[in-house]
Amino acid sequence: MQKIVVAVTGASGAIYAKVLINKLLQLGDQIDELSLLMTSNAKEVWQTELMDDSYKNLPLKYYNQQDFHAPFASGSGQYNTMIIIPCSMGTLGRIASGISSDLITRAADVILKERRKLICVARETPYNLIHIKNMEAITLAGGVICPATPSFYSRPSTIEEVAATVVDRVIDLAGLPIKTYRWGN
Repeated sequence: MQKIVVAVTGASGAIYAKVLINKLLQLGDQIDELSLLMTSNAKEVWQTELMDDSYKNLPLKYYNQQDFHAPFASGSGQYNTMIIIPCSMGTLGRIASGISSDLITRAADVILKERRKLICVARETPYNLIHIKNMEAITLAGGVICPATPSFYSRPSTIEEVAATVVDRVIDLAGLPIKTYRWGN
């Protein structure tokens, strides 16, 4: 059983967060706790891109960006995995620099120091050298950078199916078994 925190930043790509959360809810028998935190920009982007506010109705434990009493703000909370999806370059840079000014960056710091799984679904293009160096710093600290780069060999036909090609990879990285398209099958 895993304890997972999903963090959603204001980068474009709210569809990735929505598809991930829906799939994690379907995998509930493998998850002990599933928590959510969203920046105010993430809520705006969600509403702009998905034209709804369905994030308000998700059956998850929801935490405020300044709630440093959240269980995943400490290693003693024993959260196994943190997925930042989509991960803005600002958030990535603060994590890479060790700046824990809000709950997302504090939780990421905790996950890294405890040698647990931090998965950052970077959503930016093109990358500049600062982005690349920040990705390197997080990788060297034990995090995983999983760019929101969909694959097409499964022949996705909807925007949700395209997003799922990234999300299924993220779920694999989190160590949760999932039925998905596998190359060569």
